[in-house]
Amino acid sequence: MNLLSALGILLILLTASIALYVFTARRYQSADSVAHSYDEWTEDGILEFYWGEHIHLGHYGSPPQHKDFLVAKSDFVHEMVRWGNLDKRPPGTTVLDVGCGIGGSSRILARNYGFAVIGITISPQQVKRAQELTPEGLNAQFQVDDAMALSFPDASFDVVWSIEAGPHMPDKATFARELMRVLKPGGVLVVADWNQRDTRQKPLNFWEKPVMRQLLDQWSHPAFASIEGFAELLAETGLVEGEVMTADWTEQTLPSWLETIWQGIIRPQGWMKGGVSGFIKSLREVPTILLMRLAFGTGLCRFGMFRAVRKAIEAVKQFQEETHATTR
Repeated sequence: MNLLSALGILLILLTASIALYVFTARRYQSADSVAHSYDEWTEDGILEFYWGEHIHLGHYGSPPQHKDFLVAKSDFVHEMVRWGNLDKRPPGTTVLDVGCGIGGSSRILARNYGFAVIGITISPQQVKRAQELTPEGLNAQFQVDDAMALSFPDASFDVVWSIEAGPHMPDKATFARELMRVLKPGGVLVVADWNQRDTRQKPLNFWEKPVMRQLLDQWSHPAFASIEGFAELLAETGLVEGEVMTADWTEQTLPSWLETIWQGIIRPQGWMKGGVSGFIKSLREVPTILLMRLAFGTGLCRFGMFRAVRKAIEAVKQFQEETHATTR
């Protein structure tokens, strides 16, 4: 075989691989498609093997420092607690963990801070696994629920907490309203999320559009909000006391992406136990992880933090009356 023939075969294989990657994407269709994706990831166990109990990025400090991959993930939870001033809250504080995954953050909140936590996810398999991992006596419960239509009454929780669930929500305004609705007056919302650059200020360019399309399609995301846009949606609920506090933790979380791939290299047991199927499943995620690293590294995406306090009931009623008067 000459060099030209070999290059031709490689080109054909590369083209076929790209086509397979694109046409087997887990595109968002409904809440069911999100639930199905997470059910699959939970059942095969590969994601848990590498990411442990925390299906979210790690916190590496600012400037980032080298640390154990799994330690960085638990550190993220403690940093988020401090950033949200939740470490000042007393034991028994009621918390709703929206998009709880297999319960890693919920268990830290219950175990380390004494909070009474209910974790919700759209995935029945995640609920099952979260319950299996939660020791008896720990005040953390888990159930299937839809963040777009939470089953809890108004003003149910002292704290609403959510990590990296927002990209799966098709209507960000509804998501914002539901998060604030179930907070008690004076309660605190603390959210960490993957966000897109505010395209109202700087539209996507020629290469950013296809990259963003794959980031949405591959992991069942309907859309990413911008930090500015989601903060505005929270304020527009009329339920926020004062201003929505935001921060950008892109620098602190950025090492997570390449570290994820490195974990697959130094700990091959995770994909090896699944045989050929496990190898293909793991390998298939690499392009998306690299695209995520590209997007967050270039400013196309940002890691947003949000903190908002729920207004008193009287202030909410006044806001509603004023809004009604101006729209008549």
